[in-house]
Amino acid sequence: MPAALVLLAAGSGTRVGAATNKVLLPLDGSDDPASSALGLSLRTALEVPDVHRVVLVVRSGDEEAVAAVAQPLLGEREVAMVAGGETRHASEQVALGVLRADIEAGSIDVVAIHDAARPLATPELYTTVIGAAREHGGAIPAAPLTHLSTRDLQPVRGALVGVQTPQAFRAADLLAAYAQAAADGFDGTDTGATLERYSPGVRIVAVPSTQLNLKVTFADDLRAARALLS
Repeated sequence: MPAALVLLAAGSGTRVGAATNKVLLPLDGSDDPASSALGLSLRTALEVPDVHRVVLVVRSGDEEAVAAVAQPLLGEREVAMVAGGETRHASEQVALGVLRADIEAGSIDVVAIHDAARPLATPELYTTVIGAAREHGGAIPAAPLTHLSTRDLQPVRGALVGVQTPQAFRAADLLAAYAQAAADGFDGTDTGATLERYSPGVRIVAVPSTQLNLKVTFADDLRAARALLS
């Protein structure tokens, strides 16, 4: 049974220091919008096998700019573009509304949700988390964190990981959890937090990842992504 992919691109460029949405900024020094975080993330999403639908969640007002990035990459593929909400959780809720009929009909078994601001995620990482979600119920990429200190500059002991995306979950469980969250007015920090709260019986496993799957949040992240791509 095929999966569905959701790309979240409804953020802004505030912390990067840009006047435009950070995912629209070129990463190769050119003016080619396909080299942006959004372009790279969408290109990768379209390479993932056995995907039935792709939903692109954008910031209201960015539709024309996003379409300019997406259209040259699509070929014969179709992507559903929808305006997101005020928060990440609200944007996820909108995306699940687009997929609801397919999930309820049983034509999608897993939904993977990814931040378009992580442009270096690979098709293999998508495939791994989707496969793990099918087997266990949910899967989240996790990368080791090192050299951490407390507020009083004492080293943090023990093995710690940073949680990343794409995060994948069985579609029916995901839809049910977000329906309950909407009824409660709950706004989760990420997809996994909502599943943990409203579907405690769903087993969520960690999938090994690396710090190369970075998220463009600040200007230094933008420079790091450009350096890695070059």
